[in-house]
Amino acid sequence: MISLKKYLDGAQTGPEILHEHDGRELLPVAMAAYRSALMEMGNCSLDACPALGDELKRGLRKLGASLSAQMSCEAVEATDRGVQEELRGWGRSTALHYRQTTGEVKELLIVMARTAESVGERDQRCAGQINEVTDRLKKVACLEDLTEIRASIQQSAAELKSSIDRMAAEGKAAVEQLQKEVTTYRTKLEEAEEIASRDALTGLRSRLCVENQIENRIAAGHPLCVAIIDIDGFKRVNDDHGHLIGDELLKQFATELTSACRSTDVIGRWGGDEFIILLDSGMTEAKTHIDRLREWVCGNYTVQGTSGSRNLTVSASIGLAEHMPNETMKELLDRADAEMYRFKTASRAMEAGPKQ
Repeated sequence: MISLKKYLDGAQTGPEILHEHDGRELLPVAMAAYRSALMEMGNCSLDACPALGDELKRGLRKLGASLSAQMSCEAVEATDRGVQEELRGWGRSTALHYRQTTGEVKELLIVMARTAESVGERDQRCAGQINEVTDRLKKVACLEDLTEIRASIQQSAAELKSSIDRMAAEGKAAVEQLQKEVTTYRTKLEEAEEIASRDALTGLRSRLCVENQIENRIAAGHPLCVAIIDIDGFKRVNDDHGHLIGDELLKQFATELTSACRSTDVIGRWGGDEFIILLDSGMTEAKTHIDRLREWVCGNYTVQGTSGSRNLTVSASIGLAEHMPNETMKELLDRADAEMYRFKTASRAMEAGPKQ
């Protein structure tokens, strides 16, 4: 933000400060770079805390969208303050989230420690009672009266059985209580993991979750294909109708993707207007499925906004890549992404038509 303000202040001392040597204006370039940096900060927040990263990403995206080449120093400073507030707020929320998660794990460990302690105390108490019975039996061996011996043995046996029964009952109760506590905390952790593995806006799998699934399949040597899907012209939707309409379109598109995919497919939001599908199949089967999917998800959408409904025509560019032997996940994703952009470029060329 200091550099942007410097450029704006330079406009008052000489326009040459605002230009590079090739004659291009520096300020629009700086604004675009700053918007890109904000989006990358949002993407990084998803890796740092998947449960809360999407909230920061949306906030930074809105701040970045407000930047323009005609902004004043005051507007730039206001955007800077907004970014700082977003980061501070997200930092506090993330710290609280991890503090709560750590607290739950700590409570579980304390419950387990208390259970172990109670079992130890019970064992010591029962051991003392058994030792008393043992001492009594030793004394019985010194008796000469058969009736007295029989009575003493019967009493000792009854006390020994009572101690063993009590030890078993107390042990069962302690184990049942521990099982109950562990089940409760396991449910909490599973719910937290489920939230973290989902994209907050669309409900699809998060980027980190899909990457983990891809890594697992590569490690297991299973055949797989990856499809990266980009909604064409999505920026115009946000520019023309606002981010609320854009968010609603993303949610509807995600719903259509889910309907068109199979139960074995892993569907995730890759970021912004990009989605990803992990298919457990080879290229031939995957291509047939993606061709059907393209027909299903592309077309007319009716999106509800605060000022009424909007009828939007949606098309998408899809890049499909099959995992090759010894290929890393990054290499696979790069190939799918490159294929998606080749498809997008070809589609634009066809729309433009032949030059006259």
